[in-house]
Amino acid sequence: MNPLDLGKIQAAAAAIDYLEDGMIVGLGTGSTTNHFIAMLGDLVAKGFKIGAIPTSQASARLAESLGIALIDINQAERIDVTVDGADEVDQFHNLLKGGGGALLREKIVAHATDHMVVIADRSKRVTDLGAFPLPVEVTSFGFTITAKKIFDVLRETGCSDADVKLREAGAPGRPFVTDNGNFILDCSCGHIPDAATTAQALNAIPGVVENGIFLSFPHTRRTIIFGDEDGVEVMGGVVGV
Repeated sequence: MNPLDLGKIQAAAAAIDYLEDGMIVGLGTGSTTNHFIAMLGDLVAKGFKIGAIPTSQASARLAESLGIALIDINQAERIDVTVDGADEVDQFHNLLKGGGGALLREKIVAHATDHMVVIADRSKRVTDLGAFPLPVEVTSFGFTITAKKIFDVLRETGCSDADVKLREAGAPGRPFVTDNGNFILDCSCGHIPDAATTAQALNAIPGVVENGIFLSFPHTRRTIIFGDEDGVEVMGGVVGV
């Protein structure tokens, strides 16, 4: 097995330890989280009871196929634990997410969660965010104007190598459409020197729905689990202020 895939599995298995019977659990989106959902399905088949809130239609379909009971997010006041992956994790436990196109729902769920458990292989650990393209979810209306403003903001906040491209799906020129009916602009930054400033400036642009920088959230504990073929490293207990 590929060492990176084994790392994902190791991290997903370690996240199971943070669950308790009767919890409301947020289900992230992506290849690493799919391993976790499969393991959770095995637990449910043995009688473990939880209610799950998926962050994408893909995660919802997988969970349902495994017999995991789903809860409408509008019926939940708070989520006990959310398990999700990340495209990058920096030295301050900030995350870059959205490679799978579910960043808006992932951020809504994460922000409503008491404890966010982030699972990733060790390749996702970085000093600063930005090597992986930063996804920004935007409205389809006026997206070319929004893209130009995003480019300007990235340059103004220190991303000197910024490049903004519309994410495509299927045939060239056909936009990828999120579960929310929006577009994704993938921003190649190279390096994001100040993640907080960049995130705030992006969200101030009309037309931007949300960006893929996940800072620490108030009242949410964040635990990071990095996995590789030899096991896992757990870093956590961070609570936003």
